Amino acid sequence: MSAAEPAENGARQLLVVIDPFARRTDGESVRIAKDVLSAGAGVKLCLPDGPEEFARALARRGSRRPVVVGDDRALLRTVALLHRERELASGALSLVPIGASVELARSLGVPTGAVAAARAVLDGVARRLDLLVDDSDGVVLGDLRIPALPATGAVPAASVGSVWHTCRSLVRTLVRPVPQVFAAHTHHRLRVEADGIVLNDLDEPVEGVQVSSRGGRAEVVIRTHASDEPVRASALSVTVSGADFRYRADTRVTGPVRTRTWTLRPEAWQLTLPAATGSGAGAGSR
Repeated sequence: MSAAEPAENGARQLLVVIDPFARRTDGESVRIAKDVLSAGAGVKLCLPDGPEEFARALARRGSRRPVVVGDDRALLRTVALLHRERELASGALSLVPIGASVELARSLGVPTGAVAAARAVLDGVARRLDLLVDDSDGVVLGDLRIPALPATGAVPAASVGSVWHTCRSLVRTLVRPVPQVFAAHTHHRLRVEADGIVLNDLDEPVEGVQVSSRGGRAEVVIRTHASDEPVRASALSVTVSGADFRYRADTRVTGPVRTRTWTLRPEAWQLTLPAATGSGAGAGSR
């Protein structure tokens, strides 16, 4: 099947799920996106107050195409839910990125302006994208990195509350020492395998490991003290093991764990992208 497919006529019936964080942080952009979508399609609007209502809304979507209005965390939550329910292959997902963190959405090729993104939902194409799935059934849409250094511009989970809460959290962050979870280490003792082949063993310290989905393969980059040139490999399965380590996958930090395996699933899900860029944009696309 073609990697890029025109939006079906039936896709004009939309289930628009508006993440509560998006409503609180940028209500005006949410209103604009809702108006554009409503003018071009039949829209059923859902305003969940939390993750459980969010999940129930998705489960009751019927034949309507789901449209998520929210940031990267909302996108990840949606893909994870559909993956757990084995519903990712049932149709394309659409996103209007609104919120504090939209870097992942941008890297996948989704416009970050409310009007452009809403128009892409209506007039775009369904683009098939690869997915990394780990042995705990977690999903990765973009890159994963070891060590789990904080992402630029990331907003702490505690900031979802009021503006005053956000200010207090920021002050505490500025005056506290750097938490150990984000402390920069000079090296890690890790064993890295790609399709069962050892790329790096415990006796060779590594500065960092990055795994990305690229064109139906998992691309591995390992930086070590021993060489200025990184070790690179392409595989369908990547296993990292060793002393307790944390990793950042998209916007989330996970760990500590002692071993984790990621498996590449080619063209596992579909995302609606602008027609002009549908054939070439998006991380992990084919």
